Amino acid sequence: MAKKYNTVFTESISDYVLLVTLDRPQQANALNTEMATELLDLWSSLYQNPVKLRSIVLTGKGNRVFCAGADLKERKTMSNDTWEKQHRLFEQMILAMVNCPIPIIAAVNGAAFAGGLEIALACDFIYASDKSRFAFTEVSIGIMPGAGGTQNLPRAVGIRRAKEIILTGKPFDGQQALSWGLVNQLFPLEDLIFQSIEAAQSISENAPIATRQAKKSIDASSWSDFKTGYDFEVALYNKLIGTHDQLEGVASFNEKRKPRFIGS
Repeated sequence: MAKKYNTVFTESISDYVLLVTLDRPQQANALNTEMATELLDLWSSLYQNPVKLRSIVLTGKGNRVFCAGADLKERKTMSNDTWEKQHRLFEQMILAMVNCPIPIIAAVNGAAFAGGLEIALACDFIYASDKSRFAFTEVSIGIMPGAGGTQNLPRAVGIRRAKEIILTGKPFDGQQALSWGLVNQLFPLEDLIFQSIEAAQSISENAPIATRQAKKSIDASSWSDFKTGYDFEVALYNKLIGTHDQLEGVASFNEKRKPRFIGS
């Protein structure tokens, strides 16, 4: 990734793995207009041209905060029209993130509050520090989650737990997040990025077209009935038959060697 941003740092870990860091540590990595614009550009560019990337790790700068949510200091002087315009930008950014064909792993290195938790939930799965904290605090300041929180949280933890989290606004810790199914695994902070990159590397070793098709099909399970979702799964499956990677996968198995997937 050659493009440089002011509030988002990108680093190529390998030819196939990208580390993305929310980079406003002095502002608790809060989401402002500039960061949302840059994230929208990043996710959109990866949708339009996935290049060689096969997996992404998303984290926050520092050892305390993943993302504290929207930058309320920036919003303090906004008119209603400006606020709504900014939120439309946030909406586009989240949709572009969800539509990104490349699997994204959230590496939650600290507090993930409000919009920060929504960003984490928009990832394909979440690893977190054992010191991480989570909350949807919006109702305590007169708003509500507006970047997919009321949709993604119930899918992760169930409707009743989601209502408790959102309607009380109370923070909860990593162990609770793990037990409720919000987080996949907890790690000591010093191991979090390593473990997240290890998972990303594992993903990158698999056939990239198959991985992206599988991601699409799994996502469809949250909005479709079984028959519709299964028809979609079969249609995606059939598109893999005859690809180089499908033929290579079968050949490598029979020849007892590591496959050489090229994404075609």
